Amino acid sequence: MTQASIASPPLTARPLRCRNCGAERAAAPIAICEECLGPLDPVYDPGRPLPARETIARRAPSLWRYKEWLPFDGDPVWSLDTGFTPLVDAPALARRFGVARVWVKNDTVSHPSLSFKDRVVAAAINAAAAFGLDTIGCASTGNLANAVAAHAARAGLTAWIFIPEELETAKVVGTSVYGSRLVRVRGTYDDVNRLCAQVADRFGWGIVNVNLRPYYGEGSKTVAYEIAEQLGWRFPSAVVAPMAGGSLLTKLRKGFGEFGAAGLVAGGVPRLYGAQASGCAPIVRLVERGGELQPELPRTICRSLAIGNPADGAFAARAIRETGGWAAAVGDAELVDGIRFLAQDAGVFAETAGGVTAAAALALARDGRLGPEDEVVLCVTGHGLKTLEAVGNALPEAPVIAARLRDVTTLVEEERTWPLR
Repeated sequence: MTQASIASPPLTARPLRCRNCGAERAAAPIAICEECLGPLDPVYDPGRPLPARETIARRAPSLWRYKEWLPFDGDPVWSLDTGFTPLVDAPALARRFGVARVWVKNDTVSHPSLSFKDRVVAAAINAAAAFGLDTIGCASTGNLANAVAAHAARAGLTAWIFIPEELETAKVVGTSVYGSRLVRVRGTYDDVNRLCAQVADRFGWGIVNVNLRPYYGEGSKTVAYEIAEQLGWRFPSAVVAPMAGGSLLTKLRKGFGEFGAAGLVAGGVPRLYGAQASGCAPIVRLVERGGELQPELPRTICRSLAIGNPADGAFAARAIRETGGWAAAVGDAELVDGIRFLAQDAGVFAETAGGVTAAAALALARDGRLGPEDEVVLCVTGHGLKTLEAVGNALPEAPVIAARLRDVTTLVEEERTWPLR
C-alpha cells in the first residue's frame, strides 16, 4: 500500500442551506442567501456514521473529538488543541443562587487566547484552509481579535483585524502582540462589522464572522457537547450564557439537540437563559417585549457584549422562549459584583461578560426563574486579565506592613480591617 493511499482525505467544507427559504448552494466563503438574504448554515449528511460515547471518550481532549458534528469532511489541519475546557463544580454559587447545583463552563482557560472565541476561530480557520485562503480577519470587540491573531500566527496566515477605536488596553495588546494587522475604527462595533463586509467583498479574505460565519458559528456548538459529556452524558436543567451577537445561545440549543437526536443523551434540551448588560440589551428587551428587535447604542463597560444590532438576536430570543428560559440584563455595578463573587465562590476570574453572566444568574434566581431543584451551568467566556480596569477600583486596598510578626498578628486580630468580601 502506498503512502498516498493511506493519507487522510483532503479537508473540504460542507455545502450550505438558507435558514429561512431552504435554498441550497455549494460550499463557499459566503454567509448570506442570494435568494432571500437569510443566513446560511452548513448541511450535514443525515446518514453519516456517528460515534458512540466510548469512541468520543477515547479521542484527544479538544473540540475535534466531536468532528462528525462540525462542518467539514476530512481531518482538520489547524488549531487541533482547542476546546474541552473544564466544567467547574461550584457549590458556593449554588448556595448563593439557592439552586441544587452550579457548574462553571470555564472558557477563561481556552487555548490559545483565553476565551470562548478560540472555538469559533478553530472552525473558521479550517474553513479558510478548505477554501485555500491565506488571509483571515474579523470585526471584533476584543476576544475575537485576540483569537484570530493567535490562531493565524500559529497557522502562518496573514490576519487583518478591525476593532472599535475605544477598546480595553489588554485586548488591544493581546491582539497586536501576535503580529497581526490591527486597525482601530472610529465608531461602534456595528460600524466595524459593516466595514468588514465590504473588506471581504473587495479583497476576498476570509473574514471569520462575515463570509466564513456559517462555519465559524458551528464551533459554538462544542460548548453544549462538552457540557453533556462532562456531566456524565446528561443535560443540566438550565444554562445561562452571555449574549453579544446571539449566536452562542442558538448554537447551544442546536448542540444539545444534536446530541439528543444521536441518542447520546436522553431528555429534553435544557432551559436556556441569556445575559446582557443593561447598557446594551437588545436581545433581553426582545425576549421581554416581543415584536421585532430594536437596535441600541451601547453604553456599558462590558464592551465584549456591546453589539447594538445583533445578527442572531431574533434566533437567540426564539431559542430562549422555546426552551422555557428567559433573559436578564444587569447594570455595570452589578456585573462588577458578579466578577467578584464568581472569583470568590468558584475560583474563576472572568472578564466583564462573565460578570454579566454571574450577576444575571443571581437576578434570575431571585426572580424565581431558577429554582431549588435546578442544576445550572454558567458559560463564562473570557479571562478577567482582559478587563482589569473594570474591577480594579472596586477591590479593597491591601494593607502595607513591616516585615514583623506582630504586624501580622494585629491584622489577624483586626480582620475586619481587610474586607475581602
